Formats: sequence, C-alpha cells, structure tokens
Amino acid sequence: MIRFDEDALICDLAETYQIYDYRQLPLQMVAVFSYGLRDDSRIKMSISKQSVPLETMLLAGLSDRLALLLWTKTKDAERGRNRPDSILESLTNVKKESSQLTFDSGEEFMKVRYGGGG
Repeated sequence: MIRFDEDALICDLAETYQIYDYRQLPLQMVAVFSYGLRDDSRIKMSISKQSVPLETMLLAGLSDRLALLLWTKTKDAERGRNRPDSILESLTNVKKESSQLTFDSGEEFMKVRYGGGG
C-alpha cells in the first residue's frame, strides 16, 4: 500500500487512527492498521480503482431505475423524449452501451437476422 499511494495511506491512517507518522511504528503494526481500514478509505478505493464508494453506486443505481420506471409512465416516454440522465453514469464516467439495434432498411434487418444471407 505504501508503494501504491503513500499519501492516501498517510491520510487514512491519520483520519482513522490519529497516526501522523507511520514510520515510527513497526512495519507489521502499520500493516495491521492498514488492513483494518474501511473499504471506502482512500487507499483501498485507489487500489481497487473505484472513484465512488459501493453504497453510493448502489443508491445511484436504485435512483436511476426508479426515475426510469416513473419516466416510462409519461407521454415523453411514448415519444422517446426526455429520458432521465443516469446518476450512476455521471458518477463513474462510464456510458452504458444501448442494446437496441436500429436499421435503415428492411434489407439491412434481414441481413442481420439471417446472418448476411437475406
């Protein structure tokens, strides 16, 4: 952890255990304290490449699903307009690919449907 992001580890140890200079402690004790840090600590999130805590991602996902469910009951949904933006996507900066296929012609659809042998 020290090699990965020493600054994050120092901040976490200071915040959690009020350890301001970990170098004064035996290495094994620092390892035990580091292991005991919360999963949403700076160093653990950095190591796992998470930008947002798991609980926040779950809540954002739930909120997105609820907003989408409510939107489907509106006139805008019937016309395919004003779909609610995803909070989860904005937090993680990951765009979910649409699973919906569109075709410009019936021929194009038949080629895809029958594997090009339309």
